[in-house]
Order: sequence, then structure tokens, then C-alpha cells
Amino acid sequence: MLLFSHEFSRRNWFNYPREANQIIMQYNLAQIFIAVSACFILMLPASAQHVPFTGNQTVTWEKCIESYAALSSGSSIAKLTVCGMTDVGKPLHLFIINKDGIFYPELFDKRKTVVMINNGIHPGEPDGIDASLMLASELLDPSFNLSSILDSAIICIIPIYNVDGALNRGSKSRANQNGPEQYGFRGNARNLDLNRDFIKCDSRNAQSFNQIFTKIRPHVLIDTHVSNGSDYPYTMTLITTQTDKLGGILGKYLKEKMEPLLFSSMKNCGQEMCPYVNTMGRTPESGLIDFLETPRFATGYAALFNTIGFTTETHMLKPYAQRVEATYRFFIVLLEYARDHRNDLHQMRLAADEELSNLKIVGVSFELDTTSKEKLVFRGYDSRTEPAEVGKGERLRYDHNVEWSKEISRYRKYRSRVEINIPRYYLVSQAWREVIERLQWNGVEMKQFERDTILEANAYSLLDYHSPAKPYEGHFLHSDVKVELRKKRVTCYAGDYYVATNQLAKKYICEVLEPQSEDGFFAWNFFDSVLQQKEWFSDYVFEDIADSLLKSDVKLKMDFENALRNDPALEANHWNQLYWIYKHSDYYEQSANVFPVYRFDGKL
Repeated sequence: MLLFSHEFSRRNWFNYPREANQIIMQYNLAQIFIAVSACFILMLPASAQHVPFTGNQTVTWEKCIESYAALSSGSSIAKLTVCGMTDVGKPLHLFIINKDGIFYPELFDKRKTVVMINNGIHPGEPDGIDASLMLASELLDPSFNLSSILDSAIICIIPIYNVDGALNRGSKSRANQNGPEQYGFRGNARNLDLNRDFIKCDSRNAQSFNQIFTKIRPHVLIDTHVSNGSDYPYTMTLITTQTDKLGGILGKYLKEKMEPLLFSSMKNCGQEMCPYVNTMGRTPESGLIDFLETPRFATGYAALFNTIGFTTETHMLKPYAQRVEATYRFFIVLLEYARDHRNDLHQMRLAADEELSNLKIVGVSFELDTTSKEKLVFRGYDSRTEPAEVGKGERLRYDHNVEWSKEISRYRKYRSRVEINIPRYYLVSQAWREVIERLQWNGVEMKQFERDTILEANAYSLLDYHSPAKPYEGHFLHSDVKVELRKKRVTCYAGDYYVATNQLAKKYICEVLEPQSEDGFFAWNFFDSVLQQKEWFSDYVFEDIADSLLKSDVKLKMDFENALRNDPALEANHWNQLYWIYKHSDYYEQSANVFPVYRFDGKL
């Protein structure tokens, strides 16, 4: 039985004759024809109308899955499937609606647009969970007349992604949020924020998601959330895949055509929305900055596969029912867009894939271009600072009685901070099992060497990097990585992998296997063991070897003397002087601080 119900405005079929008789008796003969015609109209099946969500409660995980199971039971066009596991030991479900009755992604009709909705990544933000249940119910009810959407689209819904957090229900963890009465917790069973896990895949949830996503490869992904931050009149705000990072023809299409139409359609249906309120200063008047969703985030991850992503961010202070309704309306607007612009979306995907095959350079680190800004008409509330009521200092207060509308600055352009030339192949040793697994989960095509092979490849020396003092999502995330590329003679053993970059996963491959990438495997500590030197020396023994090296190598001696002159700290420490010579000699181990994924441009 479904947890929720709709009070459809449909009369009981058996009352129609009696109602018609009453109408006839009340009118003269000249009106009988009109009345009889009205009777027959009433007897026709009425189209059901959407009834807005009410109440202040959200469905539990158990009831949510029961509801989807009930919807799929006996349906020829919907199916609830288990598509992986979660850290809490519960299954991860996927609900597919396909009018063709085909539920295997490999067999989906390529002429249809695939829309994927991911809910409950933060279960304390459950708006999309309830909105998706309403959507699925109405799509499967013929009386709602939504068949035109199903004629052109396949809808794939993850009912609740963070099952772990959804089971951990309470009412206090979202201190700033207006309802619902109870909800889940942001962290999963391992206290991971799953919207930071799409690359590193520490959770079984993310491992399952990667495999689901790359099999489906949707045209559009919607990830549903609730905002924190400033106060303003809008119920719905939207994060659009950062168009510069998405890049190329798809980024241009998203920015110039798709996004504006979605905003105007939401306004037309009474749910005006604005871009996500990520402020330059403390309040919206300071200007908005487009959110850079790197691939640790759902939509940033999706962009690596030429999938357009949207993150719905309803406003935390609006009533829960109002937020659910806004999320539902965005679903409908997006699906109507997918129906009306199906050819555009398919042509853009094909063009983007073709563009990808010819891509030679890709950005792996981005920064905001503060010299470029647009103007945005924004509705806001008057704000002021006043003496704090708790403790000392000042507090910020918004005045809902004073609403304004004016142009503010919007900063939405990002530029590449680090770009790399894409090699023909990456070489990855089988020793890095965790890396190989993640490549496989993401559908990366790889081949293994059949015999031991020596190649002349390019290797990165890791010159410098920054690591925080405290962990972030279970890792000490590296940043500001400095590298030097040099030739290296590499032995690839039988069973090691070579990864061709000329495939649909090209951007993903470069993102995870380049050491300067913001969300690469190096940044997330997968290769930290190469940062520790394994062999050392005893100074009293190496003293004689160092003297011999300087006498036999004129260049080494000159470089050493220059280093002494230019580095007072080196000149003041004799052991460091010996280490300098050691590090610049053949005695220094070749594997230390060398990134163990190699770039190769030859033939294999």
C-alpha cells in the first residue's frame, strides 16, 4: 500500500445519471440539449489533476521502498530493482519507468532521453524523496495524461541513495531547517558525506552508483537537495553543471538554451527559481558565484561522461510541503523539456561525444575568473546587522517585510588553472588494486600486458604538494601539486594494465590519473606510499662516497656549490648537504616521489 495518497477530483461513475436528471428537471426544453450534452461530457473519463503535497512528514526508507514495490507490482512499464549494496548492509534500489517495458540499460531505445533522479544523498534533505514518489505515481496513472513524457523519455529514480543515513532518523541535525518533523542524517554508516565520494568511492553506496550510472549513462541527472545559507523569497534554487567545466558544444547549449528555458518554465508555472545562492560576501547583494562542482560531487562526476547535471536546492526556511512541491514542479518542467527538445538533447550528446574523441587538452583544475561577470535580476529581503542577542558582537537579520528586486552581479566563468595534454595511453601497475577496481566500476576499457614489457614512457616527479593538518572525508586531501615530467624506462609486467584514452570515459580517466587533478586519485591519497623514501644512509659512511662523487662529476659539484650559495639553511646543516648530494646521485631510489602512473604515446 502506498504511504501517500492523492484526493483526485473525480466523481463516482454511478452518480452521473442522477446528476443528469436533476439538471434536466431544472431547465426548460430549450436547455435540455445543453444539459444532455453536459451529461455525456461528465461520463467521459476525466483527466486527473496534480494535487499538491501537504503535510510535514517524509517517508521512511522502509515505506519508500514498499511504495515503489507497490507501484511496480503488476505494472508492465515500471520495475523496482536492486542494483548494489550500501555500507549499512541494505540494498540500493533503482526504479525504472520505461513505456517499452525494457529495464536493461543496454537495451534502452537510443531514441529516448534518459533522465536519472538521485534522492536522499543527504537524507536530512528529503524533498526529492517525496517529490519522486508523487512523480512516479502520476506517470504510471493513465488518468494523468503524462503519456507524452513516457513516449520520449525513460526515467530512472534512485529512491534513497544514502540508505544508511535515512535509517538514522531524528529531528535536530538540521538546526536551520523548517521541517519535516523527522528526517535522516547527512553522514552514512561510516560517517561519510556521500556527495564527496563519487571519485574516491570509499562507500559501497558510491561503488554501486558508479556502476549503475555508467551503465545507464543518462542524458540528464538531477540530484535533489535543500540549501543552507542566505534568506530570500525563492523556494527553489538551482545548481547547473558548471558550463565551462562541462565545456564545448554541450556546455554552450546548456548555458544558452536549456538553462534559460528551464528558468522561464518554472516561472510560468508559479515556481520562479534563481541560481544557487552562493554569495561573494555575506548577503546576496554582494553577488553570486556559480558553484564549482568538481567530480567528488554528483553533477561534477556526471559531467565527466557528457551528462548534463542539475542540483535542486530548495530553501531551508520554506515549509516542507512547499519545498516538495517546488521539487516536483522542476521534475515536470525538466521532463517536458526532455520531451519537447528530445532531438536537441540527442544531437548535443552525439556532438559532444564526437568532440570528446578529438579532445587533445583537458583542464584538471579550475579557478573563478573574477574579471568576468554578468547581471542578474534578484529578489531579496532587506538585511541589517544589529547587536547580538546571545553573547557579544553583531548578528545578521533579514526583514521579510521589506522585499526588493534589483540587479546584482553573477560570477559564473571558470578558467583552467592546470591543463594537460592527453596521452595516448596511461600505464597502471596491477599492484594498485584499488585504482584498477575504480576504473572498472566506471566502465573504463583496459587491456593487460600479456608478457613483461619494457617501455620508454613519461613519468611525473612529485616536487611539492600541500596536505591539511586534519582529515577531510577520511583523507588528507593533497592540493597545489607541483610536478615535473621526464622520460623514464618502465617495466610493465604481465598483468599490468594499459588504458587507452580514446574512449567515452576519456575525461574520467584523465581526471583520476593525473596527479594535479583536484579530485584525482593522487589528491585522495591512493598513491601516498610513493611519497615515503625507503632507503637512507649513514653520514659517516656516505661522507667518503659524497667526496668521490663531487670529484668525479664536475656538473654535480657546480650545482652543489650553487645550492650552498643560494640556500643559507643548506649551508648551515652538514647532514642536509650530504642528503642533497645523495638525492642527486644514482644512490637515491628511483621510485621515491615518482607518480606511479605513466604516460605513453607510442604503439602497443
